[in-house]
Amino acid sequence: MSVVTLTTTATPARAAGLSPFDIAGRGATVPFIEHEAENATHNGTRIGPNRRYGTLPSEASGREAVTLDAVGEYVEFNLTAPANAITFRYSIPDNAAGTGRDATIDLRANGTLVKAVPVTSKYGWYYGGYPFNNNPGDINPHHFYDEARTLFGTTYPAGTKIRLQVSSTAQSPTFTIDLADFELVAAPITKPANVIDVVTDFGADPTGATDSTARFQAAVDAGRAQGRAVWIPSGNFTLWDHVVVDGVTLRGAGPWYSVLGGRHPTDRKRAAGIYGKYVNGGGYRGEIRPHEAGGPSRNVTLRDFAIIGDIRERVDEDQVNAIGGAMSDSVVDNVWMQHTKVGAWMDGPMNNFTIRNSRILDQTADGVNFHWGVTNSTVTNTFVRNTGDDALAMWADTVPNVGNSFTFNTIGVTILANHLVTYGGRDIRITDNVTADSVTNGGGIHVANRYTGVNGPTAVAGTITVARNTLIRNGNSDYNWQFGVGAIWFSALNQPIQGASIVVSDTDILDSSYAALHWIEGATSGISFNNVRIDGAGTYALQVQAPSQVSFTNVRATGIAQSNPIHNCVGSGFQITQGAGNSGWYTANPYCGPWPEPQWGG
Repeated sequence: MSVVTLTTTATPARAAGLSPFDIAGRGATVPFIEHEAENATHNGTRIGPNRRYGTLPSEASGREAVTLDAVGEYVEFNLTAPANAITFRYSIPDNAAGTGRDATIDLRANGTLVKAVPVTSKYGWYYGGYPFNNNPGDINPHHFYDEARTLFGTTYPAGTKIRLQVSSTAQSPTFTIDLADFELVAAPITKPANVIDVVTDFGADPTGATDSTARFQAAVDAGRAQGRAVWIPSGNFTLWDHVVVDGVTLRGAGPWYSVLGGRHPTDRKRAAGIYGKYVNGGGYRGEIRPHEAGGPSRNVTLRDFAIIGDIRERVDEDQVNAIGGAMSDSVVDNVWMQHTKVGAWMDGPMNNFTIRNSRILDQTADGVNFHWGVTNSTVTNTFVRNTGDDALAMWADTVPNVGNSFTFNTIGVTILANHLVTYGGRDIRITDNVTADSVTNGGGIHVANRYTGVNGPTAVAGTITVARNTLIRNGNSDYNWQFGVGAIWFSALNQPIQGASIVVSDTDILDSSYAALHWIEGATSGISFNNVRIDGAGTYALQVQAPSQVSFTNVRATGIAQSNPIHNCVGSGFQITQGAGNSGWYTANPYCGPWPEPQWGG
């Protein structure tokens, strides 16, 4: 695939409003059409653009949104295709206690009220330092936005005006609308033949009024014993604990219809989730209960349902993820994961695991983490937004990750850390993704020997392929380091990166918030850039803070904010080999001095 060509000349100012869905041939194929609020008709206040961490527009898609603060104010979207459902991203202020504020906003079609949609601040507004809390008395408020979804009850044709309108400011003084995703949701999937039904066969409660954990567990155990799939009909099912699956298919009527959620009312570290069995010695960051030991689970299929949890804080020791444990030879397909700690935290050893065609939204921590000993596994054609830590991560902590890939995913607004990262790992592929809007303490793509356990046999090794990715408004300021982090960056904190081949090719780095390319913390070698376009950077083309050996061929840079395109205080320790076709980024006399303020087009 050739490098994507934009329809306009991508100066920083013009690229600033670029959507991740404007990039053809890369990223996930999604079932919705996205509309940004700032580009819609409205009578509110447009906020942004602003990329300063801790500000409301800095966490908005495209770094702009619309605030409504009076009765009758609205954002109105014009449907470009038939739709019967909306998911909208919004923020309302937290309450003084940090326990959350609840309100409603009106949904109207061509002026007629459809329904009042509940909104809340309970899943946003974190404070303090990592791993954060819900105490507004602490500094560092962030993670402001959440998403709400609802079916219209009918299908509206293209041209219909869909309005989000304030009917009262009694419950919330303001409503900030970032965007709306409109889709035509198909009718519920028909129940297949010869399945075990969690409701009719095992008495699970589709109203959610009672805990159905034991009934789900009995159904999946029976499914494994009988070689039959287990069916989740339409309903909202409450689970107070994990359901552990092995050798079974668990499927639903679709992620808009079959919904799992819930949390134990007193033991808050127990919550809804579908888990594989842990391998003995696994289960890092959480206890192993007896029925979970002895994995990995094998031959599991999870498909066509949603896990929408009730996790409002980040406690790393708690296993309150949508999907977890270890699953080999298994598939997660068309699963919606929202309001859990991590969408899928997978503790190996495990092999041949796939997440595809899914949505991961509004997590307190990672979207997906392949955590040690995960091999030949992938996340593909998946949409991730508003994660509180790395969106898609591989962390080879104590046991190598080998042969994994992140491909054809679209990632928007990662609040902390990176869109895509491999911490250690051998023969890893990060290809054909689109990322947009990283907020703080990370960048777009990161390759590193960094974090606990990443050294020796778990370190970066083999061939790391980073190809055909588009990075939009990536990189940001690190509030600990007090300087910017690059859109693509490398760290050798734990040990040097050497002996591996890291190939970055056919990649577009657009409107980086700080530097486009960045080296920090320890020596690296074996990195090559081939056919890479840098179009707009808030500071430098290259930010060099560690000795490295790097080759560049057909790397072209334009729109670099600083007149000297390289910041380098390690001198000759940064060794450049140039091939043909380079332009706009090289100087024989790099700058070494104080960090400049970034120059942003938006």
